[in-house]
Amino acid sequence: MRTLLLAFCGLVILAVPAFAQSSGSATDSTAASAAATPPAATPAAPVETGPDKKWYFGGSVGLSFGSYQRFSISPIAGRPINPKVSLGLKGTYEYIKDTRYGPTLTASNYGGSAFTRFHIHPLAYAHAEFAYMSYEYKVAGGTSDRTWVPFVYLGGGVMKPIGPHMAAFVEVLFDVLQDGNSPYDAWQPMVSVGVTKGI
Repeated sequence: MRTLLLAFCGLVILAVPAFAQSSGSATDSTAASAAATPPAATPAAPVETGPDKKWYFGGSVGLSFGSYQRFSISPIAGRPINPKVSLGLKGTYEYIKDTRYGPTLTASNYGGSAFTRFHIHPLAYAHAEFAYMSYEYKVAGGTSDRTWVPFVYLGGGVMKPIGPHMAAFVEVLFDVLQDGNSPYDAWQPMVSVGVTKGI
């Protein structure tokens, strides 16, 4: 097993909420009154960190290119443990096309993972994930076989609120474990886009 390499794709969207507040008062000899305009609306907080949100659910689709092409679908469920950190689980189905050796192999792979997100900014986060996937691979004679492969993904993503308690995200991860059975090249990025909604 190779030594884990730290990798983080720094993706930060700066968002500065604006507040406006004004007040007025009128006083006479018998009564006094005061009025103030309410603060301007601010962007919705990411669904992972909303104080009234116990869980968030959603999913993502992922792509990787090259001689080992991948299209994946991953439903996710997570829970914040404090305003900056959340933990979650993910299931993954992949359709792959492997043109690296001999005849092209197309196959379906599947598995699951556990992840954590650390918000370095209200709209940007670092991501770490351990995944365990059943992969089909080519063997001698033009046939294929299956094995379970571990992965450690590091990277990050950015989020954008798109509705009440809902956010879209774009994420870039790298497999830093590079197990001997991993089909991915070193530092091959895996890009995912998805949506989460808090409840």
